[in-house]
Amino acid sequence: MNIQRNFIGCDIGKRFIDVFDPVSGRHMRLSNEPATLEAFAAGRDGDHDFVVLEATGHHDRALRHALAVHGIAHARLNPMQARRFAQACGRLAKTDRIDARSLAAYGATFHPSADAPPCARRERLAALARRRDQLVATRAVERRHRAEAFEADILADIEASIAALDTRIQAIEAVIADELDADSALASQAERLMSAPGIGPVAALTLIAHMPELGCISPKAAAALVGLAPFNDDSGQRSGRRSIAGGRSRLRKALYMAAFGAIRANSRFRHFYTTLAARSGSKKLAIIAVARKLLIALNAMTRDQTAFR
Repeated sequence: MNIQRNFIGCDIGKRFIDVFDPVSGRHMRLSNEPATLEAFAAGRDGDHDFVVLEATGHHDRALRHALAVHGIAHARLNPMQARRFAQACGRLAKTDRIDARSLAAYGATFHPSADAPPCARRERLAALARRRDQLVATRAVERRHRAEAFEADILADIEASIAALDTRIQAIEAVIADELDADSALASQAERLMSAPGIGPVAALTLIAHMPELGCISPKAAAALVGLAPFNDDSGQRSGRRSIAGGRSRLRKALYMAAFGAIRANSRFRHFYTTLAARSGSKKLAIIAVARKLLIALNAMTRDQTAFR
């Protein structure tokens, strides 16, 4: 027997969450606080209710965790996707209440698949990985400043800043290593990923932290999720150039850099790269294609729990 779902729309804000329940026809505004959201989730029916929300960074974290505790399914939408649906429905105005109603309508129209429940350790790893990226980016800026400095005291200050950042990066990497070692499943996944050419500790961490779907989705879905899927741009007799768009930029950057290592270390990837670069006349296009091919291999390795062959 098919159970009729009640798709509840939740528009996420930093301080408040606007909720529209189509069964009752009521709008609610909830404080974006764990206790309030826990009470909201406790009042939902796990067999009937399905929450639809936009992916808005970390502001939806408390809601997702409360829903997971009470077994309430949810789906996070790309904000652009949600906005275009609202416009297609003729909702040109934009308010929090309208957005919550549009999210509920999107769920009722398309019946999105439920996201996996949040994993506390993966989310901690993602936060640590983001912080490491921030420190590395700050160090890169300081290194550029060093190249432009000529005063001895300024150079000394920059060198001290870089040394301090080196220490902090090493410290956070040690915490990340401890977090991975504390979870045998994640440690095994990291080891499997690093068996692939071009995938080092940082790329493996990025994949584990920012792509929990790895191994659970199709190759095409994985490429689209990362933004490595080329999209057609054809109209009538015009055949446009296919290009990648969207996706998770941090993953795409990690795989793009990993592609260079894969080309150097593995003859199969190197032959694929040289052949495609010669045929297309674009080295960048060939590197992106290698990154996509590498991602597909990593997805299969994670699905089958096997090392690279």
